[in-house]
Amino acid sequence: MGRGLNGGSPWRTPRWLATSVRNKLLAMALLPLLVAFPLLVLALAVWSNQAYDRLLITKVQSDLAVAQGYFDQVLTEIGSGTQGVADSRALADGLRPGTPDARERLSAHLATERERLGLDFLVLYDPGGQPLARGAPPGLSLEDRRAGMQAQPRALTESTQTRRDRAKASLLVLERPALQALAPHLVSRLGIALVPTRNATPTQRSAEERAMVAQATLPVTDAHGRVLGLLSGGVLLNQNLDFIDHINRIVYPDGSLPFSSQGTATLFLDDVRITTNVRLFQDRRAIGTRVSQAVRDTVLREGRTWLDLAFVVNDWYVSAYQPVADAHGTRIGMLYVGFTEAPFRLVRYAMLALIGLIFGGVMAASAWFSLRWARSIFQPVQQMNLTMQRVEQGQDGARVGPLPARDELGELAGHLDHLLDTIDEKTRALQRWADELDRKVAERTRELQASNESLQLAQAQLVKSEKLAAIGQLTASIAHEINNPIAVMQGNLDLIRDTLGAATAPVTGELRLLDQQVERMRIIVTQLLQYARPTEYAGYVEALSLERTLDDCLVLVGHLLSQTAIAVVRERGATHPVGINRQELQQVIINLLINAIQAMPEGGSLHLVTRDVDGGAELQVIDSGCGLGEAAFERLFRPFFTTKNDGNGLGLWISQGLVERYGGRIDAANRGDGKRGAVFTVRLFTEPRAPEATPTNDGRPGPR
Repeated sequence: MGRGLNGGSPWRTPRWLATSVRNKLLAMALLPLLVAFPLLVLALAVWSNQAYDRLLITKVQSDLAVAQGYFDQVLTEIGSGTQGVADSRALADGLRPGTPDARERLSAHLATERERLGLDFLVLYDPGGQPLARGAPPGLSLEDRRAGMQAQPRALTESTQTRRDRAKASLLVLERPALQALAPHLVSRLGIALVPTRNATPTQRSAEERAMVAQATLPVTDAHGRVLGLLSGGVLLNQNLDFIDHINRIVYPDGSLPFSSQGTATLFLDDVRITTNVRLFQDRRAIGTRVSQAVRDTVLREGRTWLDLAFVVNDWYVSAYQPVADAHGTRIGMLYVGFTEAPFRLVRYAMLALIGLIFGGVMAASAWFSLRWARSIFQPVQQMNLTMQRVEQGQDGARVGPLPARDELGELAGHLDHLLDTIDEKTRALQRWADELDRKVAERTRELQASNESLQLAQAQLVKSEKLAAIGQLTASIAHEINNPIAVMQGNLDLIRDTLGAATAPVTGELRLLDQQVERMRIIVTQLLQYARPTEYAGYVEALSLERTLDDCLVLVGHLLSQTAIAVVRERGATHPVGINRQELQQVIINLLINAIQAMPEGGSLHLVTRDVDGGAELQVIDSGCGLGEAAFERLFRPFFTTKNDGNGLGLWISQGLVERYGGRIDAANRGDGKRGAVFTVRLFTEPRAPEATPTNDGRPGPR
């Protein structure tokens, strides 16, 4: 039955939203809450997640700087301590030729200094790099003190003699034989078994046999600056738990990390943890585990610092890895600090949950207040709409009644009740006038029954003139009384738009419907005047499509059809345009459709046929009701004749006058195909008779 008002729109308003002011107001009130608040929470969650990550990365970056600073300080202390021993007078005196028991005295002196400085080894060489004495730990035999001592590499010896001012230890990697020759008591800390580690670079090795040593080798000179020997001191970093624990205490002192997070530090030789306080399980440290391939490639191969989350042994840590290089700038390992991320993650989730609860509470409270305020708007509109529907169904006494609202909607409801009261009163007066007019007509008819045919025709014309005169007086009174409340209603609608402005957007359709109904009442009053004084009024004449006008009328009576069990059957055949005013043609068709619907209260079939005729087109409205009786045929198109208890008997009379004004006609008959029902035929022409009046500028009919 047509595409409806939104047929050409690419987006269709849902039916539950398009047909209810209540649903529109609820959607308008709840949509910001259901969309804006979740989006705000999501944005906050995304922002907090990014800020959280940046905060943790900044924290671990500063921790790495502290660890690196301490590491450099250790290397400086090793170098300065070794420098102090190399510059001592006792060492220079022991190296003078002819000193008795020189080696034993030098070894004892070196052992004392090594113990005082906390070094793992302290070895003295002659200027050519040949070993002279070793500061061995207590309990080591004389043979063991001298066993395995080897000469310093020549390149190291020459470079050391030319860099006396460099009192800082350097890192270097020694193979097992080299460490055995330098400090045999430290060899037991080699041979770290490699622990299989997830995501680590594949390797065929089963143990780490190399040593990472922090070593300072400095020349020993006499008072004249001649080099008497070379002194090499240093610390083995493999499994040096005191060293790594001290770094961890400096970077992460007790209580420095909130939420019970655990801070850790690790020193890597290549990608193997050679000393760490990360736990593999319980009290066993993760020495021998390896770093992931991604971290290894970034730090050792590319030389960049890793600042990100990393899975360390068995948990996620906020991690910082920095490459460690030897004296030649070759990357030989990594320095790592980090802390467990899980406590921070749990706190973050708790904060997000708290924010979500707060937003949820705000949304619930806002929704409750929005629903209450929306109810104060849609309840009056809904009540007025129900009242209008009851009036259309024939309940003339239906009224909106007093409303608690004192705003424009409350005033509009009061004006509607007043308008309905006025219409009801005028309708009763019109019925009384009609009865009186019928009585006078009957009396005049009895007086003229003896007259000839020409006199009867004059009598009929006189009766019609008297009726029109009486209706003219009555409708003029009605127009005066009804136009005032119509103007008040229209003024209040305009005031609502001006006062609420853009806030009326959700109810624009309903306000437009009220405008249309007010305009419809004004047109009905005007049409009463038109038919009382047909020579003074006429509507705009348009070339209309009968098919399209019928489609529009079916949309307008759709609410009545939806309440019945009536099936609508269409036969489309009209292509010729018809010349008539659009609103008047709609008035005629709607009146015929409503009569047909009311003739089938138990349901039935409504057959609508359009076809072309010579010079125009015609429409047939065929129902399956009880049909027309003989008495009805005689008075069918007379004013105030009706078979319904709640009708005023003007519909067909007005429709006939409208069609005849443009040179057409309306015929009525019963169905002749053996079925019950009536057939109303409306015939119109493409070129109508010229109207007797022209419309004024404001759209209302007036004299020429």
